[in-house]
Amino acid sequence: MQARRVPVIYLECREANHGRKGERMDIGVPIKNLGMFDVSALTQCVLQQEEAVWFEFAHRQKTYDVHKDTSSIVLLFCDDAWPDISVSKQVGWDVLSEAAVPLFDQVLAGRYPPGGKIIRAMAARLHPGGRITTHVDHRPSFHAGHRIHLPLVTNPGTRFMLDGRPVKMDVGKAYEINNQKPHSVMNNGTENRIHFIFDYIPPNQVEA
Repeated sequence: MQARRVPVIYLECREANHGRKGERMDIGVPIKNLGMFDVSALTQCVLQQEEAVWFEFAHRQKTYDVHKDTSSIVLLFCDDAWPDISVSKQVGWDVLSEAAVPLFDQVLAGRYPPGGKIIRAMAARLHPGGRITTHVDHRPSFHAGHRIHLPLVTNPGTRFMLDGRPVKMDVGKAYEINNQKPHSVMNNGTENRIHFIFDYIPPNQVEA
């Protein structure tokens, strides 16, 4: 499937001063709880997808060894030509966007400034027995944005470590994680661990 260019996605939300242009995003804490959200429609849609869909866009797994035990359904993805990035729709947009876009709006509304850009969005699956080893997200686009996690499926054998401490992430809640801190995940359970993840770049970091 050929990637398609997608324009800036503008969302209605309110707040200001999320870092100056060119500065690294610093949310001041390792993780923020953004509240409860109804993820049932998105979860159902994700779980209905055929196995092959999880492997149609494998850039993340091929590029980053830490993600070798994962698979993804990618809706939006960007290249690395920061700050003149190009965001493209991937196969996941066709199958998940109807359920995902309302959650973008709900999570961002009142918490982040309007007029920014979602540059990545995906359902990310960590397989049973899999690990994402300790790492920090180094690329410039990671420094400029807010990384949001919505757990969809988890199990008691999942352990997320952030800045040297275990973090419990509940299904039905949204979290912003500080991906400039060392983080890792292990899934010692017998079921997949699935999070919906998206990166939001505030308007003062977006090129005109």
